[in-house]
Amino acid sequence: MKITTVDVTPDSWKYIEELFGSNGACGGCWCMSWRIAKDEKWDRIKGTEAKKRFKKLITSGKAHGALAFSGDEVIGWCSFDKRIDYLKLDRAPSLKCDDAENVWSIPCFFIKKGFRGKGVAAALLKHSVKTLKQQGIKIVEGYPVKLDKELPAAFVWTGTLSLFEKEGFEVVTNKKGKQRVRKVFS
Repeated sequence: MKITTVDVTPDSWKYIEELFGSNGACGGCWCMSWRIAKDEKWDRIKGTEAKKRFKKLITSGKAHGALAFSGDEVIGWCSFDKRIDYLKLDRAPSLKCDDAENVWSIPCFFIKKGFRGKGVAAALLKHSVKTLKQQGIKIVEGYPVKLDKELPAAFVWTGTLSLFEKEGFEVVTNKKGKQRVRKVFS
């Protein structure tokens, strides 16, 4: 299978909506769970409100990411943005860092069922890292899930350690709940 990857543009909304479907990728997330403010309740945001917010971010060019295609079919998504745009990251004690203003994050992948385990996430990560490097970003982070046991694909939405390690990321925090990986461009 040939995988093509492209940067998201304001015109990409139709592909994101097609890929995410009526469930908003997973449980009404619409790639917004990392972006909610401290005083907001996720149960009030997920679904329609998350979709509305994410559409506004995409169509205004304020959200970044990459899409993967197999032919004309959209099969994957990877989110990347300034770390400080993902408000929830610093509320997780194990993910805090002292230089958040200088970091871009890759916190989320969504691969269409039937295309998982076929290199789509790897292609999206490679594309995202290349794009960020070309933009002059110096520090990129990811937050891979710990695979202490076999997990359903829906619970591996932050990627795996091996996925990030293959792109040259190194573990910088490996605490109880979460791990943080980082790639620094010279």
